[in-house]
Amino acid sequence: MKLIMYGTDICPDCVEAKEQLKDYADIELDYRNISEKISTLKEFLAYRDHDALFLPVKEAGKVGIPFFILEDGRKTFELSDFLTEEKKSSDKQANACSLDGKGQC
Repeated sequence: MKLIMYGTDICPDCVEAKEQLKDYADIELDYRNISEKISTLKEFLAYRDHDALFLPVKEAGKVGIPFFILEDGRKTFELSDFLTEEKKSSDKQANACSLDGKGQC
């Protein structure tokens, strides 16, 4: 399965998600670091600014990363939406980082 992940290496949830995905040999990860190139940030912001999936994230004052686009076009913030039950790590789920840096990222 091909998977696009938008994130940044300064987001603990993104780092954790990338690390978890290393355990899945059947997932081809296309990691797009939004803090590395302005073109990647603009690409991410186009989703964030226009996709209804981001409305509750923005209302909560969060960034919306890690953000995943699956091979079939589905979009999600949660690893649990596409990883198999037996390979999920406990109940930890990825969050959408807070803009103000307070609380959970």
